Amino acid sequence: MRFYLYIFVFFYCISNFSCQNKTAENTNASGAVIDSAALKRKEAKIRKDIKADIKAALIEEVMQKKLAQGFNGNVLIAQKDVIVYQKAFGFANFKDTIRNVLQSKFQLASLSKTFTAVAVMKLTEQGKLGLDNTVKDYFPDFPYDGVTVRSLLCHRSGLPFYQYTFDKLVRGEQLYPTNQQMMQWFGKAQPTPPIFNLPDHFFSYNNTNFAILAALVEKVSGKSFDVYMRENIFLPAGMKDSYIATTKNDSININRTYGYQFGQRLPKDYYDDITGDKGVYSTVKDLLKYYIALKNNKLITKESFKEMVLPRSFEHPGLRNYGYGFRLWVNAKQQTDYIYHTGWWKGYNTIMFFDLREDFVIILLSNRYNRSVYNIKEIVDIMHGGKQSSVEENILDE
Repeated sequence: MRFYLYIFVFFYCISNFSCQNKTAENTNASGAVIDSAALKRKEAKIRKDIKADIKAALIEEVMQKKLAQGFNGNVLIAQKDVIVYQKAFGFANFKDTIRNVLQSKFQLASLSKTFTAVAVMKLTEQGKLGLDNTVKDYFPDFPYDGVTVRSLLCHRSGLPFYQYTFDKLVRGEQLYPTNQQMMQWFGKAQPTPPIFNLPDHFFSYNNTNFAILAALVEKVSGKSFDVYMRENIFLPAGMKDSYIATTKNDSININRTYGYQFGQRLPKDYYDDITGDKGVYSTVKDLLKYYIALKNNKLITKESFKEMVLPRSFEHPGLRNYGYGFRLWVNAKQQTDYIYHTGWWKGYNTIMFFDLREDFVIILLSNRYNRSVYNIKEIVDIMHGGKQSSVEENILDE
């Protein structure tokens, strides 16, 4: 009798435990539904407050004009973490008639410089790089004195352009140099390529600066640039569809786009394996994650980001300026109103433009050469609720 009593108690406990688990599961499920509903209500309120539907309709009109001007690519515009407008236009691969989708990956061209700068600031926070250290501190054979990490970040190094300096060698021997090879060439070149001006004397936009910064990231981290960026920038920001052009992984070809100009798909360029100045492939949705990570100090500290968007070039007074890896649109008091960067490389035209005050970001990525990408004044004004901004019709800096 006692045996059967034990059996009864055993099965009762099992049953009761199972019921408790189901109750807990239902409670969790119910909680998830409640959280989901709350999030939807919050988003609906934000959409109403920012007049998202009205803005979306107006942006659609702007995008239709861009389509008429030949735009081929993707666009995403968000405010307060709510997507106001997103759409994919045209083809990722014209030959195979593969259309662009929102997951399509575009070469960001010079927009990539912002990522390089963030990586440098992260390493600076960790004490692995010093902004006032010189390139020679890390590469003793580098032939130029006084070129600091800081001067590289804000294009004030005065260095020669690597593309022109080594072009005869690269194209003559059909080489695809890396950042480290570029550094070796600078160290061994005889005679030493002449500088344009002394460091920290003048702003001069130059891809050499950010190609060297990527080489510095590799040197001090002990990792290839693509691995460092994936582990320390892309994945922490949730950017699972972003990679560097030198990445060797079959998954990078999924939803990849190709660059076109004058109706032709452009082949790999001899300088495509030099990265840092270009070379990031990403999607509009990943760039939104990047924006959110930056403003929420998920990648670098608030202090570091504030330093990055501080204007540092005043030789030519005006609305355009440069910080560390970011272009800046400043006001009459030379204070930063907007933060952005454009890109232009081998058929790709890109822009990421944001306003931290009103918390909106504008992202346009094109894989067929088209300068209408940079005409964003109408969109900026729409995001300001129709208020006229100081932004000029064409934001492209050449």
